[in-house]
Amino acid sequence: MEMHKEILATFPGLSVAEGDVGRLSVQEKSPALNALKDETVRLARERYTLERIKDEPLFRAYRDFFWRVGVDPTKTRPASEALVRRILGGKMLPAINTAVDAYNLASIRTGIPIAAFDADTLGGELVMRFAEEGEAFLGIGMAAPVTLHTNQVILADEDAIVAVYPYRDSDATKITLATTTVHIVACGVPGIEREKVCSAYDLAAAYLREHASVRG
Repeated sequence: MEMHKEILATFPGLSVAEGDVGRLSVQEKSPALNALKDETVRLARERYTLERIKDEPLFRAYRDFFWRVGVDPTKTRPASEALVRRILGGKMLPAINTAVDAYNLASIRTGIPIAAFDADTLGGELVMRFAEEGEAFLGIGMAAPVTLHTNQVILADEDAIVAVYPYRDSDATKITLATTTVHIVACGVPGIEREKVCSAYDLAAAYLREHASVRG
């Protein structure tokens, strides 16, 4: 991934880990993945509490980044924190498909937000840059595009914006049952060691290979 020098100057220490995981056969659900989900829920409840989660150093780093890019983290949570909060609040985790559910579990386990795209929908290498004032973006679950501002960090391919970093991926590049190769981006911010970001990528890739790969 090319990271524009303005990004690195504004956010020193920001890092990502990315790569493709292929030969996938994405299904709606999997008994083995459900077992992993149950274990992940149990571990999250042992590790965190609703009262103290906002003060966890890892989640605090993402909250601080959100404030700097104009996102209120009390209304729009960092993805990993939002998933953990669902668990602690007694809500069901989202069940999308075996690929999305697998990397979401890796995000919960590590605390690192993970972006993922259908690799066949991407147009070339990704670039991280600041948005241009007035650029439009349609994210997963959005009813209409939003207008971006110049302090927002985005990921773009040669054709379009594919994510507002690190909290919303594009609807046009989302993972579906037809996806055969997933491009994973583990999203770091200042204050998060690169080793943790790389570990999150490795775990997400391992879960995808275990729970969404072609068998045989």
